[in-house]
Amino acid sequence: MGKKDEMKASNPFVHFFQENMGILVALAALCIFLEIMNQRFFTWSNWLTILDNVSKTGFLAIGIMLCIMLGGIDLIAGAGIACSGVLCIVCMERWHLPMVVAIIAGLLVGLIAGMLNGIIIAYSGIHPFVVTLAMQSILRGVAYLLANAQPVPLYVNEFFPRIGIDRVFGIPLPIIYLIILFFIQWLLLNKTKTGRYIYAVGGNETAARFSGINVEKIKILVWTFSGLLCAFAGVVLSAKLKSGQPSTSVGAETDAIASCVLGGTSMYGGTGRTSGMIIGVFIIGVISNGLTLMHLDVNWQYVVKGVIILVAVYSDMVRQRKSQARKE
Repeated sequence: MGKKDEMKASNPFVHFFQENMGILVALAALCIFLEIMNQRFFTWSNWLTILDNVSKTGFLAIGIMLCIMLGGIDLIAGAGIACSGVLCIVCMERWHLPMVVAIIAGLLVGLIAGMLNGIIIAYSGIHPFVVTLAMQSILRGVAYLLANAQPVPLYVNEFFPRIGIDRVFGIPLPIIYLIILFFIQWLLLNKTKTGRYIYAVGGNETAARFSGINVEKIKILVWTFSGLLCAFAGVVLSAKLKSGQPSTSVGAETDAIASCVLGGTSMYGGTGRTSGMIIGVFIIGVISNGLTLMHLDVNWQYVVKGVIILVAVYSDMVRQRKSQARKE
């Protein structure tokens, strides 16, 4: 490799484009199409709306991507958002606890649920799909019980909503949270021993175990982190809505999973990158926004996202088969 090639390889921006050229072209083509269909698409205010709306999906996708990289899945996202958000508001509005205590309580719900998921998955042998599906039902039920099956509006605290609606230099706080969390995940996967272990366990669990990696510890850590991010999303959303909504975010995990798979995270485990997942999050957000601007029935979003997941998973399956054929 020549000096010029080495400089290109070491340039993070060049590396980013090289890794994600295909999905970036798809995103650009989608944006151009939506601009042709509606000239309001490329306005600054609309892009701020897109960024603000995708923040919840981004919070969830960061954790779910790690679960998928281990060859698993996490389905508690929407229920975790509802449960943590309702508990946070109930703590302040009905139990008259301080805001900081309420936020900690909301975050602890997700952390504990995620940790329980991780422990059961690591030691019982039950598939993550079943474990997290059961926890999804539990969390949604707890949310309804805490709220008495009704939205819980917030009146007693005027500062809490600012967590979800304030802006810094015109940028909504949820976007800033998302950027920080993206960076934390990138550091975890690329600059830490834990990140290398996640790739190793996802790639070949048996080999990882023989090499001395504590596989159970990695699984518990990943699902705990994912649960905590669900709770964080719930706290931020409850601040934006100024209420706890037990029925909110049904199917939120679908958007997060679609974002991960679109971004190149393999459902077979062992493969995933933060940069691709970020672009996947934006594609899902752009599709939702574009369909809204085109005044299409919101239910078409579910159809489109379902098709996207099928196509992305099939493409991943084809890639895996080709890779396996080359090895043989």
